[in-house]
Amino acid sequence: MVAFFARVELAVPQTERTPLAHALGRILAEDICADEDYPRAPRSVMDGFAIAAADVPGELPIVGDVRMGEGAGSVLRRGAAMRIPTGGTLPPGADAVVPIEDVRLEGEGIVVGAPVAIGENVIETGADMRRGETVLSPGRRLHAPEIGVLATLGVTNVPVYRRPVIAVLSSGDELVAPHRRPVGGQIRDSNRYAVAASLELMGAQPRHYPTLRDEADEFEAALDRAIDECDAVVVTGGSSVGERDRLPRAVEAIARPGVVVHGLRLKPGKPTLFGAHGAKPIVGLPGNPTSALMVLEAVAAPVIAALTGAPIEPATVNAHLAQPALSRIGWTWYIPVAVHEDGGRLLADPLALRSFSVSLTARANGYVVMGEAEEEWPAATLVTVHRFLGGS
Repeated sequence: MVAFFARVELAVPQTERTPLAHALGRILAEDICADEDYPRAPRSVMDGFAIAAADVPGELPIVGDVRMGEGAGSVLRRGAAMRIPTGGTLPPGADAVVPIEDVRLEGEGIVVGAPVAIGENVIETGADMRRGETVLSPGRRLHAPEIGVLATLGVTNVPVYRRPVIAVLSSGDELVAPHRRPVGGQIRDSNRYAVAASLELMGAQPRHYPTLRDEADEFEAALDRAIDECDAVVVTGGSSVGERDRLPRAVEAIARPGVVVHGLRLKPGKPTLFGAHGAKPIVGLPGNPTSALMVLEAVAAPVIAALTGAPIEPATVNAHLAQPALSRIGWTWYIPVAVHEDGGRLLADPLALRSFSVSLTARANGYVVMGEAEEEWPAATLVTVHRFLGGS
C-alpha cells in the first residue's frame, strides 16, 4: 500500500450533518466538547440521607426531602438530614450521603452509628465531563455509548463524514444473479454481495452496477461510467493475466494514472490490482470468493479508511494454534482460522486455504498473518487473530 499512497492522493472526506437518531455507525467529523460541567451539581449515588459529615455519628432529625428533577432547594441546616434518592442533587449545607441501610430510623429522625467521610456516596460537579473538555474526537465510529454522550451534551445534529459511494462490480461471463439457477459452467455472483456488505461495515455506501462481461465491447464504457458516478470502484474478477481478464487493460485505457500496483506476493490474492483515476481509487479484487473478501478486509482496508475518515482496525484477540500453520517462504499468507474456547483458553484452528470456497470465510472467525520469512508455526504458538469486520 505504500506504493499506492505514494502515487495517489485521495480526496479529503467531505462532511455533513445527520440527526442524532440516524448517527449510529457513522464516523464523527469534528471534536465534540462538553458545553458545561456534568453533573452540573453534586449528586447522590445512593438512596439515603444528605448530611454534613461533621454531624455524625449521632442522631439527626429529618427536615425534608430532595426530589428528582428539582434544584437543590432549601439549605440543609447543621445537625439535620434530608431524604435523597439516587441521582438527587445535594442540597447546600450537605457534603455527604449516608445510605438508608446504614441508618436506624427513630421517629422523625435517623441514628447514624459510624463516621461518614466528606464526599462519601456523592459524585462531584464535573466528575464525568468538564466544561470545554474534548469528549469525542474526529474519526470515532459512533456506537451506543457515543450516541448517549451526544444526547447528554444536546448534540442533536451530528457532524459526520459523508459516506463515500463505492461502485461494486463483478467481472465474468460465467456469473448469474443469485435468484437464477446456474446452468452449465455458470455460478451465482456471491462476491458482489459479500464485498458490498464489507464496504458498508467499513462506513461506505456501496452501489451495485451491472456485471462486466469479458468480451463485451462496452466493458471500458461501463467501468468509466462507474468511475464517473462514484467516489471509488471495486471490481471482483478480471484482474489476472489471462487473455480474457480485461480489467488491467481497461484501467490503463480510461484512468490516469491508471494501474499503480498489479500483483501482490501474498496468498490468497496474488492478482490484486490497485489503480486510480485522479483522486478516485480503483481496486481490482481476485474473482475467487475467499481471496476477494480476504484482500478487501486485510489489504485494501486502508484505502477505504482514507475515504470514510475512520481508521479500519479489525478487532484482534490472542489465541493458541490448535494445529500447525504452514505457508511458503517469500510470500505473505493470510490464513483463515476458526476460534473456539477449550478449557478456559482460546484456540485457533487454521483452515485449509481454498480460494474458490464461498463458505470458507463464513466458517472462520478471522485470520492470522504469516510474513514472508515464516514457513511454519507449530501447534500451541500464540498468535494474533484479526477478526473479520462485523464478526463475532
